[in-house]
Order: sequence, then structure tokens, then C-alpha cells
Amino acid sequence: MKLAEERHIAAEPAVVWAAVLNPEVLKQCVPGCESITGSVADGFEAVVVQKVGPVKARFAGKVTFSDIVEGKSLRIAGEGQGGVAGFAKGGANVTMAAAEGGTLLTYEVDASVGGKIAQLGSRIIDGFAKNMAGQFFDNFQHAIEVPVEAEEEPEVEEGKKKGWFKRLIGS
Repeated sequence: MKLAEERHIAAEPAVVWAAVLNPEVLKQCVPGCESITGSVADGFEAVVVQKVGPVKARFAGKVTFSDIVEGKSLRIAGEGQGGVAGFAKGGANVTMAAAEGGTLLTYEVDASVGGKIAQLGSRIIDGFAKNMAGQFFDNFQHAIEVPVEAEEEPEVEEGKKKGWFKRLIGS
């Protein structure tokens, strides 16, 4: 399955770049992610629970970063084993460019599965993979742009609200 899309994120490219490399952001953005540990240099170990059609599985796997061009692009690749359910692997080429009012983030995703999950058929698998990618990037955009509800008023800079991640890194 292959998918290519782009999103306009209302944040500077440096903020978007920092977020895509932050394990806490990734944990919040990956649907069903229970844990993530590691570093960008060594890769992240992750545990994700997902239901694909009638098959629910806990995938334990590794996420690696490669082809890194600081502040501009990278490749994120992951592979997970789901026991009897099978395996899932895929990756995304992600590029970022300054755009009016923020960052244009473009991604090309490729994914494949094997084992019991693969028996569900390509329509179900393709729909699931497209939905997962969409959810991840929706969550990612939300983490950067939307302020966390707090007792205090959200910070405002030149009429713009800061998302929780932007407040965390002080941009």
C-alpha cells in the first residue's frame, strides 16, 4: 500500500522538526501506542495495540530514522511482530518546507503486512493503513497547533495560540 499526502501545519519548520524527533510526541501520535523508548540515533522500541478487521494484536517493534537532512527531511521506518496475527512493516518519507503561516509537511507512506492479518484482503489492509497514517498525522498536527486545556490561559504570541509542544520547547 502506498499513500502520499501533504499538510499545512501552523508552526515554524524548526518546531515541526523537533516534534517529529520527540518520542513523547510520537507516543501520543501513534494510534494504540502503549510505550516507546530509545533515541533517534539508535531507534525507538515501541509497543502498539491495533485491531485490523477482526484481528486484534499487540505489536512489538522498532522504529528507525534514516536519510536525515536536518530540518528538511527524513525517512521513518518501522517493523513490528504481532505474534500469531503476523507482522506489519512500513515507512514514510517526510519532507518539511517553510510555507506562509507555517510549514508544509509532505509524506509518502508505504506499508505491508504478513501472516494472519494479510489474509483479511488488500481492501481491508489498505483502508486500515490509510486510516493509521491519517490518524497519526492528524494527531501530530493537533499536538503542535492546539493548546492543552489548562487552568491558566493558553499562551498567545502575536495573536496565535501555542500548542502544548510549542509551549514545551519555548518557541
